[in-house]
Amino acid sequence: MLQETRLHRIRSLISTHHQVSTERIINELGVSRETARRDIIALEQQGVARRVHGGIVAIDAPAEPPLPVRYAAREKEKRSIARCATEQLHSGQTIFLDSGSTTTLLARELRTMSGLTIITNSLQAALVLTATEENDHQLQHEVILLGGSMSAGTQQTHGGITVNEIHRYQADVALLSPVGVDALTGASSFSLAEAAIAGAMARQAKQLFLLADHSKLGVTSRYCYAEPADIGLLISDSAAAQHYAWPSLSQTFSQVICA
Repeated sequence: MLQETRLHRIRSLISTHHQVSTERIINELGVSRETARRDIIALEQQGVARRVHGGIVAIDAPAEPPLPVRYAAREKEKRSIARCATEQLHSGQTIFLDSGSTTTLLARELRTMSGLTIITNSLQAALVLTATEENDHQLQHEVILLGGSMSAGTQQTHGGITVNEIHRYQADVALLSPVGVDALTGASSFSLAEAAIAGAMARQAKQLFLLADHSKLGVTSRYCYAEPADIGLLISDSAAAQHYAWPSLSQTFSQVICA
């Protein structure tokens, strides 16, 4: 068994059980103690888990950094992903956009198109999409900003009102930017409120497209909102092709693209 396959199986065990003994790894994977030890060290170096006496324990997923920090991180890669996403769309479609740095960059790229109906809970995306030039007051798209609650420092609506509003619509495509995407656990978010929004959008769309730079691959955050079988397309950046999780993601999802 290849090491990447073993590591993927161990990550699945950690995700399910939080703590996994060396003996369990040996028995379930059919490997030697030395091989199990090397795999545990590899996972610790990847930041997935921490070695403890007799096994390995999950490292709690970190909270997402503030939105301005997320905008600055890997902006070039996110722009490539956003441009690729626009190439998968066409005029006349209705789409969902959730709130995130990648989907806000996508909103900017969507200004090169026209004729979409765009439903979003992101204030930033809505502002980008509705900005007009000095002598041009005609919008290129119909933009629907979902109502709901807002929390301090956020630029998005959330809560029961938002989820209920999502259920009023049927979209062609949901374009979502998860905190993590994994071949076994699917798409996930750190925030329960954000996962509820993303999950509702995914269920109310005919197709689900995930926009995730390579840092999010192979990651399972706190709340999963979409099963692997429900993910129609994963778009990542060019570095994804060298990521340890890419082979399993490519085999699991219907379509994957390195932008």
